[in-house]
Amino acid sequence: MSAVDRSALQAVAVVDGTAPELDADALAPADTHLIEREIKLAVPPEFALPALADSDAGLEVGPGVAVELDATYFDTDDLRITRAGGSLRYREPEGWTVKLPVTVDDAAPDMLVRVEHHVAGPAPDRRRIGPPAAALDLVRARTRGAPVVPIAMVRTTRAIVPLRAVDGTVLGEVVDDRFSARLTGRDSDEQELREVEVELTSDATAVHRSAILTRLRAAGAGAADPTPKIVRVLGTPARAPADVAVPDPGPVVPTADVAVRTAIATSVLQLLEHDPGARTGQDAEDLHQARVATRRLRSDLRTFGPLLDERWAEELRAELRWLGEMLGLVRDADVLLERMTPTIAALPVVDRPFGDIVLEGLRDDRRRAREQMLDALRSSRYDSLLDRLATASQHPRLLLRVDDSDDRQLLGDLVRAPVRRLLDAADSLSADPRDAQLHEIRRLAKRVRYAAEAVAPTVGKPARRLARTAAELQSVLGSHQDAVVAAEWLRRAATRTDEPIGFVAGQLAAIEHRAARRARRRWPDAWKRASRKRLRRWA
Repeated sequence: MSAVDRSALQAVAVVDGTAPELDADALAPADTHLIEREIKLAVPPEFALPALADSDAGLEVGPGVAVELDATYFDTDDLRITRAGGSLRYREPEGWTVKLPVTVDDAAPDMLVRVEHHVAGPAPDRRRIGPPAAALDLVRARTRGAPVVPIAMVRTTRAIVPLRAVDGTVLGEVVDDRFSARLTGRDSDEQELREVEVELTSDATAVHRSAILTRLRAAGAGAADPTPKIVRVLGTPARAPADVAVPDPGPVVPTADVAVRTAIATSVLQLLEHDPGARTGQDAEDLHQARVATRRLRSDLRTFGPLLDERWAEELRAELRWLGEMLGLVRDADVLLERMTPTIAALPVVDRPFGDIVLEGLRDDRRRAREQMLDALRSSRYDSLLDRLATASQHPRLLLRVDDSDDRQLLGDLVRAPVRRLLDAADSLSADPRDAQLHEIRRLAKRVRYAAEAVAPTVGKPARRLARTAAELQSVLGSHQDAVVAAEWLRRAATRTDEPIGFVAGQLAAIEHRAARRARRRWPDAWKRASRKRLRRWA
């Protein structure tokens, strides 16, 4: 995206604070972090951009701009980044750009939606200066440590038509790209290609979009084609499936084998998609989702254990436990910060400075945990784990089945074990269970939820109902556990510093104890709903 493009799309930019450069060591946010939304249209060689202003739609155009763009694209030899829907390039004049795929909006399936990071770094040259470390970090979950090399050079002549509303609001732009491309590393003919892109900001309405597309199609533009430019350049190899993809079962009910592959692939893909955000730290939800993916994978490998090679599954579970611990250290600190920050802000003015000392101690814990996590995510051990997970998503080590049992019943039987463990644990509780016992119930409820969700594509509504109710129980007990953990952290924090924070730490701990008691009062009703026999009759 050119400098003009970035200016036009500023309305959809997601910029962290003062937008520092993406640092290779600290991995701070990139200078711009955009959500790119564009509609690509195929056009014939003789196509001419029509007049796009439309008074009825309140659409005006600004003066056209023409720019020349020279780009070098990078990827692994087997195109792991491109096949996954991303790209890594250096393009004059804006420098290094990493584009990462995101879920396409169902309301606009013709739109290509990607997260775009701009990363500081020197231009590549013949001395083999390649992508900066921060850019490679963003794609590492896809490359899995494989070498990244130049794959194509693209020269684009771009005509840009800025779009705005009658009040001057920037709506986006239409760009007409004529580009020539040559593959690197092997003899190839130069390709001459063309496409038109419609890039819209969040201020553009459906009326604006319809008016633009209507005029372009009337002028001869074809149907929307969300294929990225580099995929068109590379051709068939770039259109091969990504290394991790959720299988499409088609119209039939998935078999048990497909259910296993679907569950594993879904969680592996979740980990890969949220890995970059976990590294940058721009959104705590990315780290949360990456941690959930590791937990769900471990749970699913255990649920499907009777169908899998035991040693293979246990080795994967052990490595996922290591990864989950690395992610969990940071995530736990995030949860504590989220809980305590508003509470401390509400303290009496005289106590807030001491509350700030508490927060600074928590931030120190998080910084140390984050350094440890980043070391893990940049290690060969993590690369190896991702390699194994990519293979597992396509070819899990399933045992040869020697019976002819119905797949739906077989999967129901697999859910019965975690359900029984949950019931037995709950039955053993006293009227006033210990905190650790409630935490164990929460952990077992989560296992039931994950197991039911894993078999839901085959079993259907009964599994989804059980999963939903188990999730409600998990949420109630999660609130209890978060309060307990917060109080324990405050107790430790008050004794490991010479600062006079004991009084404030006690105040905060008392607030957390009250929150834990409120959750305790809610848990019997949540258990009553989750333990209804009709919910588990199918398992």
